[in-house]
Amino acid sequence: MLSREELTDGEWAVLEPLLPKSNHRCGRWRDHRQVINGIIHRLSTGCQRRKLPERFGPWQTVHKRHMLWSADGTWERLLQHVQAAADAAGEVDWNINIDSTSIRAHHHAAGAPRSTATSRCLKRGRVKITSHARACGRCGLPGGGGAAGEALGRARGGLTTKIHLSADGRCRPLSLLVTPGQRADCTQFEPVMDKIRVPRLGPGRPRRRPDSVAADKAYSNGVIRSCLRRRGIRHAIPEKSDSKSARLRRGSRGGRPPGFDKVRYRARNTVERAVNKLKQFRAVATRYDKRGYVYLGTVTAAALLIWLRS
Repeated sequence: MLSREELTDGEWAVLEPLLPKSNHRCGRWRDHRQVINGIIHRLSTGCQRRKLPERFGPWQTVHKRHMLWSADGTWERLLQHVQAAADAAGEVDWNINIDSTSIRAHHHAAGAPRSTATSRCLKRGRVKITSHARACGRCGLPGGGGAAGEALGRARGGLTTKIHLSADGRCRPLSLLVTPGQRADCTQFEPVMDKIRVPRLGPGRPRRRPDSVAADKAYSNGVIRSCLRRRGIRHAIPEKSDSKSARLRRGSRGGRPPGFDKVRYRARNTVERAVNKLKQFRAVATRYDKRGYVYLGTVTAAALLIWLRS
């Protein structure tokens, strides 16, 4: 029987046709299944890459493959394909929920050097800039520099990273974003919504608009409500007590209270359960990756496994 750290035959049958066939510099890849099993083992156990069991091949191969696929968006494309297949089968609940969670960063996650092989390849155009451009600021790309550019922030407990995510009604992540730990949730609402993109297996544009959105009071402000109204999306976001008091003090000039569906809001726990599923992977629950784009790839690979095994 296969262990939890290995792909089943059914999961491999889904992923195999989507994987690249050859390396642009070194010819054919080492066995994809063996390397992916090594990545999953590290995801599940959080072990050091140097201590990977020998059955997964050289640890350098596992590490470099994960870095490359995190930089060029391979993990994201695999996740979108699995989401598209589920959507075509009518298995996606588009009543989504949005939230964030703070991740404690190991002290080994700090101190990323300013130049790496991956960043040089990105500069020279050898790797398509996708997830790396959104997460890393070390290579002259958007996102700033220093710890903030690597999605590391300071909190009372030390270095932290925050994962912002949306989840469907079946507790599966639809979109993911990583920021420094002190970043406010409300500032990342629109970026998280913009990353929702489920392609069609046949003709047609990717689906980007959910049926409804639920979020907690951290997302309760006029900018977010206006954004949802413009897109025609129903929402269930409770009003903050101070906002309610200010509105009542203004009397008739304060306007009407925002609509709130208590029944719909009860389903918001699905995003909390999606967070719990992600944190079952020890390499997600504690950040060990120095680079922000590599950690985003780690979280995306964990989300891919959740979709495959749901």
